[in-house]
Amino acid sequence: MATSPTSTSTPSEPKMQTATVEDIATIKAMVNAAYSVYVERMGKPPAPMSEDWAQTLQTHNVLVLRDNNQIVGSITFHVDHESNSLKIDNVVVHPDMQGHGYGRFLIKHVETEAQKHGLPSVTLFTNAKMIENIGMYRRMGFAETGMRVEDGFERVYFCKRL
Repeated sequence: MATSPTSTSTPSEPKMQTATVEDIATIKAMVNAAYSVYVERMGKPPAPMSEDWAQTLQTHNVLVLRDNNQIVGSITFHVDHESNSLKIDNVVVHPDMQGHGYGRFLIKHVETEAQKHGLPSVTLFTNAKMIENIGMYRRMGFAETGMRVEDGFERVYFCKRL
C-alpha cells in the first residue's frame, strides 16, 4: 500500500533510483494527488493522470526520488533524437513535499544525464493552464520555444541549453 510522505519529513540525502513495477502504484497516487488540482482549471484530467505507467516503464527512463525511504518525486525522460535533447516527459513531486527543492533536484539530475550523453539541451512541455509550472521553468533557466495543441491539450514547450 502506498503511503503519503508527511510534511514533517526533511530532505536528508535524497536518492534517485530506477522505478520498478512495484513503484507504479505510488507513482500513480503521487501523480493523481499532484495533478488533481488542475482538473477543474483544464476541464479534464492532465495527461499524466491517464498514463499507462507499466508501458512507460518499458519505453522511457522513469526514476523515483526517495527521501527518508519514501518516494517524494518522480521524473520520466527519454532521448529525443529529433531535437537532439533529453526530453522530460513528466516531473512530479508529492504535494505534501513540494517547496523542499525536490523538483529542482529531479530536473538537475536530468540535466546532468543529458551532459553525460553529450546532449546540448533539456526540453519539456507543460500545459498552458499550469501557470505555476511555467513560472518555475522560467526561473530554472528554461526558455519558451513554442505553444501548440496536441492530443487536446494546449502545451507550452521549453528548452534549456546546457
